[in-house]
Amino acid sequence: MSLPKTLAEDVARNLVMVAKLLDEDPEQAYGYSRVALRLASRVAAVREAAGFASYAVAKYAEALAEFRAARRMTGSVELWPIMADCERGMGRPERALAMAGEPEVQKLDKAGQVEMRLVAAGARKDMGQADAAVVTLQSPELASNSIQPWTARLRYAYADALLEVGREAEAREWFAKALEADQGGTTNASDRLAELDGVEFTDALDESEDAEQEPQGEEAKAGPAESKDTESKDTESKDTETEDTESKDTESKDTETEDTESKGKDAEESGEQG
Repeated sequence: MSLPKTLAEDVARNLVMVAKLLDEDPEQAYGYSRVALRLASRVAAVREAAGFASYAVAKYAEALAEFRAARRMTGSVELWPIMADCERGMGRPERALAMAGEPEVQKLDKAGQVEMRLVAAGARKDMGQADAAVVTLQSPELASNSIQPWTARLRYAYADALLEVGREAEAREWFAKALEADQGGTTNASDRLAELDGVEFTDALDESEDAEQEPQGEEAKAGPAESKDTESKDTESKDTETEDTESKDTESKDTETEDTESKGKDAEESGEQG
């Protein structure tokens, strides 16, 4: 509302494209966010969208700067958990952990507090404190049987943390619980369960391709055999031709010998008559 109508429409179109492409093509979404940022850098929604687009392409320093700007403009704390996760992305888990203990966390709604707990547990793992990560995730929200938007991710993170410390049986149980709550397919809990159970999936398409290739392999094998047969026949033919030639040469030599002997006898007889 603070922008002229035409400019507002141009900025809005770019923000719509950011939201549409953020999951399927984050690089392109990032490009649209930079256009919107050039057009209206003083609008909080633009800075926030630019922050999410930067976060999606792992440009954590840019994302953190945009989130801080949006927070200054609005005074809201809802971006606090993702700001802390940007600190993790920049290789500063200790700062993320410090943010988890700030008063701003108490101002977050339930979803924000769960998100902050996930970030804090991730920071613990980054620092090599796997056991502390398990403890960090233990909470009333984890123990609750009600299914909330964050339930699957919280259970999945807890299962992963348990696996990290070697508690495989418990990890399998919590991966199963995560799968039960994951109605939107936000985690790969089913794959992790299969991996723990030693189940391997085979792509049926690959099998059909292999089956199609097998006859070609037999034909390829038949090729050299036929070639050998042909070579054998050629060799026999050459041998026969050689034998015929030798035979003809021998006959020719024999004929020449007989003619010579005959001429010799005729000459002797002629001499006797003389």
